[in-house]
Amino acid sequence: MARPRTASDEDVFAAAFRVMQVAPPSGFTLQAVAREAGITAGALVQRFGSKRDLQIALAKGSRESTTAFLESLHSKSDDPLAALRHYADCMASLAASPAAIVRNFAYLQEDLSDPALRAELKRQGLATRHVLESLIRSAVQRGDLQARANPPRIARAIEAGVGGALLSWAIYRDGTAKAWLRAHLAAVVDPWRTPSRQGRPGS
Repeated sequence: MARPRTASDEDVFAAAFRVMQVAPPSGFTLQAVAREAGITAGALVQRFGSKRDLQIALAKGSRESTTAFLESLHSKSDDPLAALRHYADCMASLAASPAAIVRNFAYLQEDLSDPALRAELKRQGLATRHVLESLIRSAVQRGDLQARANPPRIARAIEAGVGGALLSWAIYRDGTAKAWLRAHLAAVVDPWRTPSRQGRPGS
């Protein structure tokens, strides 16, 4: 008799994210995730409990992976402003299509409505802001940004500017989301550039 297939938590999370990429919140069910992961819904219940418990575990995993990704951007890049543009590009990937951004906003509504999910979202936001501050400090130290630049304030402005740009692109849909978000990032960062670094290629 064949043994039932097992799946690691990482396999389950990957399957869940694949479901979220094609299904609205109403279609995100334990059955759908189990089918995508190649296991039974009962196995998911035994491991995670309810659908909400799985969503909370997903949120924690997403926060940890996002933080690790952003920290790797900082540690591996010798150009902090390029790393900031990469951050904006990653945010733009949430709007790969008009349908994708509508679906992602629907999941965001769920996150904001549930205290536990919103708490994880807040932790992710604070971790992201910390990395943005570090990148701005590095840009000041390199001479890319003016010495009087205030990293905490600029990080908050980038966070609000890029997040707001994602919403405004969903409304206007003018060009690509990537170009739209990069333009809004530049609107925040460019006034702080040192004169010698204005208009650098790839900026």
